[in-house]
Amino acid sequence: MRIEHVTGTIGERLPVDVKALDLVYEKDRKRYMQKWVWVLLAVIVVFLFLPWTQNIRSTGFVTTVNQDDRPQELNSQIPGKIIKWYVKEGDFVQAGDTIVQLGEIKDDYLDPNLIPKTQEQIAQNENKARFYEGKAATSQQQMQYLLEQRDLKMASLDNKRIQIERKIQAKQLEVQAAKVDEQQAREQLERAKTMLEKEAISKFDFERRNATFQKALAAVTDKQNELDNLRQDLLINKLDISNATQEYAEKIAKAQGDQFASSGAVAEAKEKVASLSIKKQNIEQRSGYYFLVAPQSGQVIKAMKAGINEIVKEGEKIVEIVPQDIDYAVELFVSPMDLPLVDIGQKVRFMFDGFPAIVFSGWPAASYGTYGGKVIAVESNRSINGKFRILVAEDSTDRHWPPGLRLGSGASGFALLKDVPVWYELWRNINGFPPEFYKLDKPAAKGDKKE
Repeated sequence: MRIEHVTGTIGERLPVDVKALDLVYEKDRKRYMQKWVWVLLAVIVVFLFLPWTQNIRSTGFVTTVNQDDRPQELNSQIPGKIIKWYVKEGDFVQAGDTIVQLGEIKDDYLDPNLIPKTQEQIAQNENKARFYEGKAATSQQQMQYLLEQRDLKMASLDNKRIQIERKIQAKQLEVQAAKVDEQQAREQLERAKTMLEKEAISKFDFERRNATFQKALAAVTDKQNELDNLRQDLLINKLDISNATQEYAEKIAKAQGDQFASSGAVAEAKEKVASLSIKKQNIEQRSGYYFLVAPQSGQVIKAMKAGINEIVKEGEKIVEIVPQDIDYAVELFVSPMDLPLVDIGQKVRFMFDGFPAIVFSGWPAASYGTYGGKVIAVESNRSINGKFRILVAEDSTDRHWPPGLRLGSGASGFALLKDVPVWYELWRNINGFPPEFYKLDKPAAKGDKKE
């Protein structure tokens, strides 16, 4: 392109040949920028409508499904000192293999003849119990004999009392009859005295009637004395009954006291036997704690004691055993806001530390090096880190987890949720909204009626 004239500062038109303009303005070349912009916009629009799988990201650690598959501490149940090690760290042991031997350090258990001596004490107290049982039985028999004797004695005294009371009743009648006779003799003597003064009878008849009166008076006195003696006998009988009651009560109380004392001695001896039996059993049980054995097959790690004769406290950890054949699981921690989106049976994808992976969280099918799992437990209470713990086991329908997993290694997981367009996921993240909430379809229980 040529410019033949250029206007100068003073308005003159000068002839100029400018070749640089041909290099700056290339009007004849085709331009493709607009086409590429439209293509890029079309690709972006298509991308925004692609399906995106929503997910919840979380991190955690490799653990086990069952508690007994996790590392087990081997603790000493008694205080003691280490006598001998049978394994070293890193060794694999079978269930029941001896790990370490302990020796006794408490004074109460140092005697090697402690069990025979304890058994001898048990036998002595058993004999003592049998002796006092026999003594208690004898006291019981003696008390029964005294009761029978007391009943017989009381029956005899009661019969005697009845006889005396009957004699008293009869004697009272005799006294009354003698008093009647004495009154008649007195009246006859008075009439005889009057008749004697009138000389109507002889002095002999008067003396005879006087003798009759004296005889009747003596009979009254005699009968009254007999009645008083019977009453005295009745009083004595009552005293005998009281004395016999007190005497047998004392004897029975003494026999009963002996029985109670013997029974107490029996109970004390049996209690001693029970205490010694428990002590013997504890000693025998304690002797079984001198050899610590592996509770299950696995690898010995984390030995807490280094050498021989080191003191071990009761309940102190000695080694740790990691089981061999275990079912791995992953424990993840999710935030409270994401917890309602997690449910039993939820599918989860994993990346394990140490295993390379290429992850497209929104397109799990396009990811490489990830492993599948299913949620088997969701805790109802939050952990100390403020999040909720979930337990994820291996998905049997997916590929197996790598054999090189170790307990405690790290894992990153993302729970797969609902499929949404990419534009929706971008809009959701920009606005800070949670993922779509939905529940897994569960099979209907038997007996449920279809509507």
